[in-house]
Amino acid sequence: MPPPRPLRVPVSRRARRRLAADAALLVLASAFAVPLTWLLLASVDADATLRVRPPETPTLDNFSAVMTDDITFTPMLNSLLLCGGATALTVACAALAAYPLSRFRSRLNRPYLLTVLFTTCLPITAVMVPVYGLFVQVDLIDTMRGTALFLATSQLPFAIWLMKNFMDGVPMVLEEAAWTDGASSLQTLVRVVLPLMGPGVTVVTIYSFIMMWGNFFVPFMLLLSPDQLPASVSIFTFFGNYGSIVYGQLAAFSILYSTPVVLLYVLISGRLGGGFTLGGAVKG
Repeated sequence: MPPPRPLRVPVSRRARRRLAADAALLVLASAFAVPLTWLLLASVDADATLRVRPPETPTLDNFSAVMTDDITFTPMLNSLLLCGGATALTVACAALAAYPLSRFRSRLNRPYLLTVLFTTCLPITAVMVPVYGLFVQVDLIDTMRGTALFLATSQLPFAIWLMKNFMDGVPMVLEEAAWTDGASSLQTLVRVVLPLMGPGVTVVTIYSFIMMWGNFFVPFMLLLSPDQLPASVSIFTFFGNYGSIVYGQLAAFSILYSTPVVLLYVLISGRLGGGFTLGGAVKG
């Protein structure tokens, strides 16, 4: 009597597509996980290379070598001042620009928004030459305030789009009640609309800060004094002559450089998940 044949369970087309999607997501996750794994391992390896390998003797010498005023502390402080000021300016201007676009209907709203969206498609390298010449003429070159102003301007178009989308979710009934009590449009925006769209303001703030924090080209072009350079530019000093790179110190500095952004997200992640709770605000 021949042995029984093993049962073959047919795989449906839907299951095959799901397996293919899972495999693609696994490859994508590996593309992110491998560099992060190298970063963590190389930061505690005195003889780090581009290979992903555990260190023979873990050490914190790389962190000790980069945690100095010239390498880390002064550039990080410059980055915080530069990106923090530019982010505050971006959020304030985006709220003022998004409010009339969200509340007042006009035939020019859509063309204006499309124009704003088009400005986000312009490469930053295409406008740096005229911007550099303008900054020289108005004496803003090599100044923190001038660089922060240009960083805020470069992030403002997309911030307006984000802010308007969140502002559309705030009911007009609440503003009309504030107007009945004698509040002006500016007071309504500051005391009613912005507090209710706290998660939206948080998203715009995080996005703007992260994009500015990782910007290398703008401060590299507009800031000339070494004592004013942010961390995004000072990281270039780890790339020595003739292709020599101190990989361990570069990895340690990269971890320190990414810490403020990670802490910012962790501290306000609760507000991001809260969403808008306006359902009960318009009752009664």
